[in-house]
Parts: sequence; structure tokens; C-alpha cells
Amino acid sequence: MNLIIQGLEINNSDLRELAKLSHADGIVQITGQAFRLTHAVHSDAIPDYCAEAELDFAFVDAATKLSDFKLIAMDMDSTLLAIESIDEIADMQQIKPQVAAITLQTMRGEISFEESLTRRTALLRGLHQDALQQVYDERVKLSPGAERMLQLAKRSGLKTMVISGGFTFFTERIKTKLEFDYAMANVLEIEDNRLTGKVVGDIIGRQGKAHVLRQVCDELGLRREQVIAIGDGANDLDMLAEAGVGIAYHAKPIVKQQATYSIDYVGLDGVTNLFA
Repeated sequence: MNLIIQGLEINNSDLRELAKLSHADGIVQITGQAFRLTHAVHSDAIPDYCAEAELDFAFVDAATKLSDFKLIAMDMDSTLLAIESIDEIADMQQIKPQVAAITLQTMRGEISFEESLTRRTALLRGLHQDALQQVYDERVKLSPGAERMLQLAKRSGLKTMVISGGFTFFTERIKTKLEFDYAMANVLEIEDNRLTGKVVGDIIGRQGKAHVLRQVCDELGLRREQVIAIGDGANDLDMLAEAGVGIAYHAKPIVKQQATYSIDYVGLDGVTNLFA
């Protein structure tokens, strides 16, 4: 196995110690923030050491390359984006604390996503739709490494997909800007240029995300082991389970426990570094 070590700052002493703990026979630099320790063996000491040093680690089959995958699917809010879009919309109504509290309950898995979205969207009733464009223009910010990850994925022949429990207003614009192949999200109901506080149609939540991913895989004729899925909250768990590789990105503990790999410190390009 390769032991992939990533961090915002990686000391040579840390690499040497991790090579010793894993009995690795070589250290190869992938990027300035990523290194590959070759022929490594798992040790119970490695997770604790990396946590103390604030390093991400992953044991990856040496034969697995990014081009072995055919689709990379990701959550939008707090994954592809460094914000929660609905929280930022709420800020326009000066109710961000109330909405953010519900968001956090959802990400922890304390309430269902469907209940959460219904409650949060209801609080937005009466907001003029121009506020959505203002949030997109002024607040939307990509997570570090997002564009590089997408470039490398496309270069390796992967299709790209964003699946969000947020709103199509944002996913469609992001799809165009970043040239995603697929985008799916919830539709806000708007009447007389104002939000009604309701969602049109069935809510895309935890099960909905997994269902959408399965549909695209069926359309492309893909096996689950050809898919990478990335998310941060409890509503991403079923989507991650549908993929051969599920990655918890700066995620809640419940997600990290069930994901194939976790990335806590580096940006989204850390995903592609795993298979470099």
C-alpha cells in the first residue's frame, strides 16, 4: 500500500517518523502539500500521530490511479463551496443564527434533512429573489483546491457531478462556471419575485442524493467501484455509500466514521492526490 500524507505544513521529521512507523521503503513528493510513502504497512500509531501533527493520511492501493474512476460526485455546501448557501441567504433576512442552528443539527444527523430544509426554507418566506443573485455574487466561495481537483479529474477522463440538498439557483450557475457534467438540487418556489418559503417537488435529501447518483451511474453504465463521492454531512452518507470510494471532506464525525478516507486539513485537491 501507499501511505499518502497531506498537510498545510509537513516537516521532514514527520515524514521520517511516519515512514518508520509504517515501515515504508521510500518517500515521494506529489505536491508541496502531499507525499507518498511507498510499500507502507498500517500501524495503530499512525492515526494518533497524524492527528497530533495535523496531517491527513490515507492507505491507498498502489495500483489505483485516478483514471481508474469514471465519475466524481460531490456535495455543494461546505464541500465544493466554503459556505452554506442557505445560511448566507438567511443572512439577507437577518435570521442567519436561527437557520445555521438548524443546519448544524442536520449535519450532525440529529434531525432529518427533509425536516431541516422544510424548516429553514419556511424562514425565508418573503425574501426577494434578487437576494439569491446577491448571495451568489458576493458570498459564494469555492473550497480551496476545488478548481485544481476538477481539472485533474477531467484530464483523467472522469465525469463530474454536484448533488446538493441546496438549491438549483446555485448549482446551475456553478455547473456552467465550472463545467460540471451533471448538477442536481432542490427548486425554490418563487411567486411575484419573492420566495414563498416552500420547495417545489420532492426534496433531495439523504436518500435523494443516493438515488440521483445511482441514476447517473446507470445512465453511464458504471460500477460503484468506478465512482468517487465527496461530502461533509449526515445527509451525504447514502451518497458516499453508493460510491466505491467515499471521502469525508472537513466533515462531521458521523461521516468520517463511515467514509473510506477523510480529509480534514488540506483542500479538495487532496482527493486527487490520493490517486496520483
